[in-house]
Amino acid sequence: MVDKNIVSLKSIAPLLRLDHKSERSLQAQLRARIIDGIERGALAAGMKMPSSRKLARELGVGRNTIFIVYQLLIAEGHLISRERSGVYVANKNFSLPRKIGKFVAGGSERKVRSGIHKKIKLEVPSVETFRCPPDWQKFSYPFIEGQYDKSLFPLAEWREASRLALAVNEVEKWSTNNGDVDDEMLVNEIRTKLLPRRGITAGSDEILITTGEQQALGLIAALFGGKGGRFCVEDPGLIDMRSLLTMQGATIDYAPVDDEGIVVQDIKDKTDFVYVTPSRQRPTGVTMSMSRREELIERAQNDDFIIIEDDFECELNYLHESIPALYALDEGRNVIYAASLSKVLAPGLRLGFLVGPPDVVAAARRLRDLMTRRPSPNNQRTAAIFLSLGHYDSMLNRLARVFEERLIALRDALNHYRPLSIAIPPVAGGTAYWVTGPEKLDTARLVSAAERYGVLIEPASQYFAQPALRQNMFRLGVTSIPTKNIRPGIKALSDVMRSLNKESAGQGELSGLLAGEQIKQMLSGATLLYKTVYGEPCTIELLPDGQMIGKAGYANEDQDRGVWRVEGEKWVRRWENWAYGEEASFFVSVAGDSLNWLNDAGERVDGALIAKPSD
Repeated sequence: MVDKNIVSLKSIAPLLRLDHKSERSLQAQLRARIIDGIERGALAAGMKMPSSRKLARELGVGRNTIFIVYQLLIAEGHLISRERSGVYVANKNFSLPRKIGKFVAGGSERKVRSGIHKKIKLEVPSVETFRCPPDWQKFSYPFIEGQYDKSLFPLAEWREASRLALAVNEVEKWSTNNGDVDDEMLVNEIRTKLLPRRGITAGSDEILITTGEQQALGLIAALFGGKGGRFCVEDPGLIDMRSLLTMQGATIDYAPVDDEGIVVQDIKDKTDFVYVTPSRQRPTGVTMSMSRREELIERAQNDDFIIIEDDFECELNYLHESIPALYALDEGRNVIYAASLSKVLAPGLRLGFLVGPPDVVAAARRLRDLMTRRPSPNNQRTAAIFLSLGHYDSMLNRLARVFEERLIALRDALNHYRPLSIAIPPVAGGTAYWVTGPEKLDTARLVSAAERYGVLIEPASQYFAQPALRQNMFRLGVTSIPTKNIRPGIKALSDVMRSLNKESAGQGELSGLLAGEQIKQMLSGATLLYKTVYGEPCTIELLPDGQMIGKAGYANEDQDRGVWRVEGEKWVRRWENWAYGEEASFFVSVAGDSLNWLNDAGERVDGALIAKPSD
């Protein structure tokens, strides 16, 4: 007679289905499926499980996989083993809470709404922000800054640090500390290794570990942003900081940002606090110049306001020499400093830190401990070991190489395809470019159209105090896209932009063009003057013998040679290195001293000023 308590293999096979393409191990999947079946009641107490051999054959996995999962679940009390009988679902002396009523995948919507929300006293600002599609990795060209790139995570090194942090002697150290005390080893690593690179000296009592940089900013807003506090923030600027200050009832003023950072002279009188992101301005990516930093510090000292320095991405200054932090230049007298560990570690680690006078740090510590207690002591010790072994420095060196390569590839692609009339600010490093397009560019429409071609970009209007007035800007990030995809991605984006422009302005017409002989006469011996998309001057000498000499940069530091000729009614050129060393041909039109290069559709691709030898 068949035991009715034996689980039918065919009946539970769908319940235990495994995804062989998943990044999650087969053991982890099967373990979760069995526990889920027990919780739902599909695998009732006392039922006999299929043998490891039969279940392995049914699921298409190794028998050892089933055996290991069974042993783990037996050790945890979910299953029991009976000698010479098999494995059974355990009879537990307690029952876990279950949903009342039928189980429905995805849950059900409550018909009766609670009135609890009416009692909420704190008004949390609702801000329209860009939401990256959850399946962004399926897009060919994700130019989205800040998304997690698993290929860059130092997995082996982090595992080593985690293993060492879980050694018995280490666990005894970090698990027995008082609840409000940060890991001494991590504080010391930050104090002696990270901060000196930013020019900062600080004592242990001047450093507070936070759950990411976001918590550090939240603590600052809570401590200083109450009613009566007057803050000046950058425009464009970090949306979250504006929201945190708004929640606290602070008065917020705005100061514009140019290629050197916040415009100090636009900071209003009687300001109490100025929030800035000098190392990598969020979101434009520009680095505050040394002269602007000195001007801001002098103004803070004269007007008696406090600078809140959000030192975002300070360690990714790979295109220029790093500049000391404001905190270092001011010696901490009028500056409170917030930063985080590398952004690559942030998704899983979430550790930041705050630096300030001991009494400010003590107040922030009390507030932190009232709200969340200290960040995970295990994570703190793991991060400390990670830094002590030199893994953090190695990771930064790797990131600098990868991001520098990607950012330069992005800059060169933008300069090559020059989609409409765009401009990007000069940056000293980082992971994104802030792109300003023609005034009439509708970025919302562009974002939607680009997605259909596998291109993801982030609109930038949300970063402004008055978003409706700034619809022609967007951001292009490189944290999530490999170098090889950058050029084709920008070509696709350029095609989309030209297509939208054509729809708005009508089909271009090939009119007013120079004939072949006119092009020769006009350009032979001429010098062309124009600017790159990143704002640097460039000159091109077109020698009568068909040679071409190019010089770019304020000190002519970037130079190249090439050849030019006229073929039919087109001007043809090929550089040795610039423009990928590829041959390109254009129609030419001239209006006064202005020259325009046009493609076959009559669309303006680029332009320059003409300077003849007699000039």
